[in-house]
Amino acid sequence: MRRMIPTTLSSKFQGAVSMNALRCYVSEFISTFFFVLAAVGSVMASRKLMAGDVTGPFSVLIPAIANAFALSSSVYISWNVSGGHVNPAVTFGMAIAGRISVPTAMFYWTSQMLASVMACLVLKVTVIEQHVPIYKIAGEMTGFGASVLEGVLAFVLVYTVFTANDPRRGLPLAVGPIFIGFVAGANVLAAGPFSGGSMNPACAFGSAMVYGSFKNQAVYWVGPLLGGATAALVYDNMGVVPAEEDHGSSTGDATGV
Repeated sequence: MRRMIPTTLSSKFQGAVSMNALRCYVSEFISTFFFVLAAVGSVMASRKLMAGDVTGPFSVLIPAIANAFALSSSVYISWNVSGGHVNPAVTFGMAIAGRISVPTAMFYWTSQMLASVMACLVLKVTVIEQHVPIYKIAGEMTGFGASVLEGVLAFVLVYTVFTANDPRRGLPLAVGPIFIGFVAGANVLAAGPFSGGSMNPACAFGSAMVYGSFKNQAVYWVGPLLGGATAALVYDNMGVVPAEEDHGSSTGDATGV
């Protein structure tokens, strides 16, 4: 008789506090710290280069490039350890899809938010001439509109993460993180002037915590979390090729993802 996999809450919690799980949390902390340091720091750097001008094109271009490079690198360094989430929206999507347990997801969130706060504290202490920037909504947008926009951006990002994590695509290790970084950079270019293009609740939380203002913080949690959950459900139900179709595509059938 085959041994059944334990699914009780206590067994899931025990798995969430194992040594292997601890390595995942440390990996998420390191990768999220690096990403937030680069993402938020790039905004401060752009202000320095443009003498405080926050309306020029480089105020969006520089953070977009930094987000793309930093997220690609951060995901890559933790890809084989924790899965390279670096984002509570990604973690939430993975939990919704059943890829990780809820207790593990909560510890992931804790690691990510602590890392974000620490990264923003480093920036505050070292760059004394500037305050740590926070994500803001443009005057022509409502809170609801910004939340929807952030949700759509998070949907695209998390859907890309699920695609990059699909082993059936046979992608080399380094390729997945590159595509994830590309889509993050593109999202910042598209939405930076309107909602900031956060897509990452931890990043928004850390900068808000250090700055001391949580105005419109719900926008950067509700939208991305709902977008991430929707992406997980859509990919698992529509983006995954059934076994018979997958077999057909390998024998010359034109179906495929």
